[in-house]
Amino acid sequence: MTDVNSALQKGSKLMVTGALIFLAYAVVFFFLSFSGTGFEIGVPTLNGITPADLNALNPAIMAYIAHLHIATAGFIASTSIAVMALCWYGVQEGRWWAWWAAMISPVVALIVALPMHYLDVFDHNWVTHIGPIYIGTAIFVVGGLMSGSQLLKSA
Repeated sequence: MTDVNSALQKGSKLMVTGALIFLAYAVVFFFLSFSGTGFEIGVPTLNGITPADLNALNPAIMAYIAHLHIATAGFIASTSIAVMALCWYGVQEGRWWAWWAAMISPVVALIVALPMHYLDVFDHNWVTHIGPIYIGTAIFVVGGLMSGSQLLKSA
């Protein structure tokens, strides 16, 4: 195995590790949707209103929020699985199309989801709420840069 192939494999495995963290987050997100301990990971109340308070006001709202959370968990999980497959089978083989698809998919999700967290429209514990996503993203980006630079060298 050449150094380029070894570095490409290490980079793609880091990308898989980052995507695996996204998948773990999705699984936790999914199961917390049924626990009723808060609105989601790191969001115990919405500006002082608990899920029980909101449920007493209108149970359909809580059912709708649960529906959205379960769907969101599914999309996070499915994107993670697809990205892991792209990295494991395509990026490791040196396929540019797989690298681009693997890099773009989570970036689009983050560009859409993250800005809302900084508008101060609801209180959340950023460490538990989006900290795991930042850790997964950092690992994923390091792997993406590592494997991408090796793809450039071998092109």
